[in-house]
Amino acid sequence: MSAPKRWRNFDSSPTLRFERLPIVGGIYTKNTTRFPANVEYGDIVKGLPVSAGTCCAIYCSHVLEHLSLSDCKTALHNTQKLLQPGGIFRLVMPDLEYLARQYLAQATPQAAHDFMTNAHLGQTTRSRGLTGALVAWLGNASHLWMWDYQSLVPELTAAGFRGIRRASFGDSTDALFGDVEERGRWDNCLGVECRAPDSMAA
Repeated sequence: MSAPKRWRNFDSSPTLRFERLPIVGGIYTKNTTRFPANVEYGDIVKGLPVSAGTCCAIYCSHVLEHLSLSDCKTALHNTQKLLQPGGIFRLVMPDLEYLARQYLAQATPQAAHDFMTNAHLGQTTRSRGLTGALVAWLGNASHLWMWDYQSLVPELTAAGFRGIRRASFGDSTDALFGDVEERGRWDNCLGVECRAPDSMAA
């Protein structure tokens, strides 16, 4: 997980909250590696502990697809409010258009299975009982809403963003993003860059 020191790093995973519990959190490991110490628990849908209009840059990597449609809209609005005038928001997520084209091009009995697997939309098995409830609470691996560029632009516009464009790995003019972007997270994915209005009244 990328958690550079020049950034405030937030994650809303219940696993992070569990890891930070006294005693029991210290011995619990759901993942092979624990969250870095400088990662804070924060939920962009409920609102982060950051003052409005104070961020010059915000980066979101493979988060929005884990939100419901309504929660994603709320997250985009909350993100725009955190940025200072002209502040940059960059995001990367799975590209529904790319996955759909791959599915159509494959044209084999395996195509649908591969699409569901690659899009993280289905479940091959379902844990039940207490174990299933615990796995569901601690995990957030499923994708709840998928996006392509054409569907995302209107939502970014409605949230107040301007200068919306497709983005590629490392193509930002702000060197800060070089601290957080990882090439592997961008391969065959949808990258977007946009900005907050140049004035709070815009």
